[in-house]
Amino acid sequence: MKKSLLVIVIGLAFAALTGCATTGELEKVQAQEQLTGAKADQAIRDAQAAKAAADAAKLQADAAAARVENALKLAEEREKAAAEREKAADEKAAKAEAIFQKSMRK
Repeated sequence: MKKSLLVIVIGLAFAALTGCATTGELEKVQAQEQLTGAKADQAIRDAQAAKAAADAAKLQADAAAARVENALKLAEEREKAAAEREKAADEKAAKAEAIFQKSMRK
C-alpha cells in the first residue's frame, strides 16, 4: 500500500509541476500580449492616417472637379460669344457686299 500511495503522490507531484505555468512562461505570454496590443494600436493609427489622407484626397478631387466644371462653363460662354461675333461679322459682310453691289449698279 505504501508503494501505491508513493506512486500516486509522485504522479500528483509530477502533474502539478508540469501542468502549471512558470513565471517565465507567464512573462512570455504577457510580453506577447503587449506586443499584440502595440501592433493593434499601430494598425489603428495607420488606419486613421489613411482615412485622413483619403478625406484630404477627396476634398482635392472635389475642388478639381469644381474647377473643371467652371472651366467648362467659361468655355461654353466664350464659344457662344465667339459665335455671336461671327454672326455679327457675317451680317456686316453681307451688308457691305450689298452696298458694294448697289454701288456697282449705278
